[in-house]
Amino acid sequence: MPGKVNIFGRILILVVLLLIPILVLYSFSNRTANQVVREQIQSSGLNQLRFFLNQLDSTIDNLAMFPVILGQDPHIRDYLDKPGGALPEMLAKQARITEKLGLQSVSSPFSNDLSIVQPQEKTVLSSNIYVNGTSNWTWGGDVHSVWTYAQDKTRGFPTAAFIREIVEPANAKQVEAAATLYHVSFPVRNISELLDMYKKDKQSDPFLYKPGEEPIGSSTPDKETVQPVIALLNDGALNESGQLQFRIEDRQLLVSYVRSSQLPGWYMVDYEPVERVLAPIAKTRNLFYVSVGLLLMLSMLASFLLYRNVQRPILNLIRSMQRLKRGDLSTRIEYRSKNEFDYLIVRFNEMAEQIQVLVEDVYAEKIRSREATLKQLQSQINPHFLYNSLFFIINSAAMDDRDSVVAMSQHLAEYFRYTTRVDDQTVTLKDELDLIRHYLEIQSMRMHRLQYDIAVPEEMLDETMPRLLIQPLVENAIVHGIEGRPEGGRIAITGQRDDGYNRIVVADSGAGLTGGELERLLASLETPMTDRIGRGTWNVHQRLYYQFGEGSGLTFEAIPEGGLKAVLTWNRAGRLVAPGSGGKGAGHHRSTIDRG
Repeated sequence: MPGKVNIFGRILILVVLLLIPILVLYSFSNRTANQVVREQIQSSGLNQLRFFLNQLDSTIDNLAMFPVILGQDPHIRDYLDKPGGALPEMLAKQARITEKLGLQSVSSPFSNDLSIVQPQEKTVLSSNIYVNGTSNWTWGGDVHSVWTYAQDKTRGFPTAAFIREIVEPANAKQVEAAATLYHVSFPVRNISELLDMYKKDKQSDPFLYKPGEEPIGSSTPDKETVQPVIALLNDGALNESGQLQFRIEDRQLLVSYVRSSQLPGWYMVDYEPVERVLAPIAKTRNLFYVSVGLLLMLSMLASFLLYRNVQRPILNLIRSMQRLKRGDLSTRIEYRSKNEFDYLIVRFNEMAEQIQVLVEDVYAEKIRSREATLKQLQSQINPHFLYNSLFFIINSAAMDDRDSVVAMSQHLAEYFRYTTRVDDQTVTLKDELDLIRHYLEIQSMRMHRLQYDIAVPEEMLDETMPRLLIQPLVENAIVHGIEGRPEGGRIAITGQRDDGYNRIVVADSGAGLTGGELERLLASLETPMTDRIGRGTWNVHQRLYYQFGEGSGLTFEAIPEGGLKAVLTWNRAGRLVAPGSGGKGAGHHRSTIDRG
């Protein structure tokens, strides 16, 4: 077909059009994801570091309160305020205080030393067994009124520690000038152990930093990275907290720092290798681009194979079908596709040959037979409810119930005026639903146990359909589903439509059918009608199928809550042919055949 793009070209264009928005959207989302991840790294890194330092400061602050607590202890006050006494009594007091110091010391998560020093008497009581009860102390030193980083030599070997002291009187600056000194210290290994736990699930190496002091890091510090970070921190003025970015060799680092509120001048520092965090995103991005390239190549290959193995056989079938449509019943396909289309081509040739033999002799007769069948189906209306209605009128008249007689007569008159109209067998859905309302009102007046509801979309009311399709289904729902139930029931009529089909659903709340009964009912719709098969449902199914074609008809479904649902379906694209107009359709077919 000149001037038109073939399937191969269309598929290529479609693939490209599909890939372009995917690539644009992925590029945008990838760039946004990178930006979001960077922001999250910055935010979460600083927040985690601040939270960790708050925990550390809280522990150190608790340690700082130990001397205050000890200074208020009554046994310690008794020992300090009433010096002297018998030796056994003094030893008992000292043992009691040493025990309290030990208990107070182990109450902290940090290993620590608590000591009470009396510079005038040169006595030391401590939780540290190395100095407890001895006079080993730095008697001429300064009082450490704030946490001070120093070398603790009380354990027999020097170790880095933080020390804080409270003295009495409070204005004493030297140890020897104090009456009593409360000493608390903890080794820096406590901080190193916390840092080990903090970095366990991270890709960094946090450390405690103070300008001019040796940094306090974890037990396995990355000195090759820590030293350049310290140099960067030494070059700038630090705020309470903040972040810095710089590169070390080929790595970009995000350095976060927070000042400690307990350790003067000390900062908790952590760094995050940004590229390492973003590496999975970059790897996924590259893999996506490679996958898109392979997908494009495979799509081109698939399009070519589709063109060679599908489009060319389809084009041959289309050309032959068009010739057949124009009446050339002698058309045959000579093309050999060497695939599954060979079966279609062979069957097409056989079909064309059979059509050529049969159509002129049989088709016209089938048209006339179908028209006769439709007229017969439309004439089969079960009038048994008429007798019940007449008896209702008689009984109401006997009871002098004039309103019921008038109402029943009006509904019955409207019903039979509609059903006995033979001049036009094609009606709108609105007219058919008006008939159903009259019919249901008749049954409701007669039974007093029947409720009904009709809900059909407004846009369906102008759809055309054969007469008396819904009434047999409503009648079956009443007779077989509701009439025999003392409590009565409800009938719901709803309408549905989609691009291809209209549907009317008639659901009742009756006893329903068993699985075997439902299967037999569905099977009976496709068998020739006999005296043992209900005429109403069979008629409805056959009329829909004959007049609207494939996909149209009647089916039944069980309702899980109880009852039965009948579904009328007809093809919206199908041409509705009234039984009285069949000759026109037959003549049209004959003219097509004659042109052949």
